[in-house]
Amino acid sequence: LLHDFPEFLCDYHFAFCDVIPPNCIQMRNLILSPYPRNMRLPDPFTPNLKVDMLTDIGGSPRVSINYAAAIQPASFKKDLDSYLKARAPVTFLSELRSNLQISNDVGSRYNIPLMNALVLYVGTQAIAHIRSKNQVPTMATIVHSAHMDIFQNLAVDLDTEGRYLFLNAIANQLRYPNSHTHYFSCCILYLFDEANSEAIQEQITRVLLERLIVNRPHPWGLLITFIELIKNPLYKFWDHDFVHCAPEIERLFESVAKSCMVNTKSQQQIQNVESDIAECN
Repeated sequence: LLHDFPEFLCDYHFAFCDVIPPNCIQMRNLILSPYPRNMRLPDPFTPNLKVDMLTDIGGSPRVSINYAAAIQPASFKKDLDSYLKARAPVTFLSELRSNLQISNDVGSRYNIPLMNALVLYVGTQAIAHIRSKNQVPTMATIVHSAHMDIFQNLAVDLDTEGRYLFLNAIANQLRYPNSHTHYFSCCILYLFDEANSEAIQEQITRVLLERLIVNRPHPWGLLITFIELIKNPLYKFWDHDFVHCAPEIERLFESVAKSCMVNTKSQQQIQNVESDIAECN
């Protein structure tokens, strides 16, 4: 499917991610790495790559699933739309976590399909809102909105399990160059920058890194997001304690960073990343 019918996986990635267990990281990467055959994928290792200037970055990807239908019950969907439009009802954010939780003796305590649908729906509504003002997603244009209110509330208010699922729902949209990838890349970087605790920043790093330390393929949007995180001094990535918590972890970060920052051919860089990671492991 990946090699012969990549458009199929592109169109139905959301449905696959709903049913792939969270620990099946390489399988999820296989679903998220394809890109349309008529697209020439930009080299993510290009120095000073201007993502917002790419030809394909503004295009809307096809999602051949009615993900909005998963936002249930209807009263929750009604309150969500109301909050996105007018930041009301005022109790929406405080009740959001309980709406995402389920009573389940086995497995997750969260409704994962609802979490995935909520994240993608809010993101697409945010993109439409930004476009209505003739803007594009950037760190400056995604802030101070009802959409980011929801995402920041989830990042802060959820427990460790819920936040992990929430961040994975965002990472599931870091795919080939398109408007969703662009928005959610800006979103997760903004959440890292604005996090009120290092625990949140560490969990964001974990979600990105664990998708990079498995064998290829790696989604393009995942690579450009992680490279931006470790290279841009705005995020002060190398100053955080979790980067230096253990010698083997520190070597892993340094090896991945070294491979990401070397200006050679893309294929050779990817091989360098994998060989360095294998050596650290």
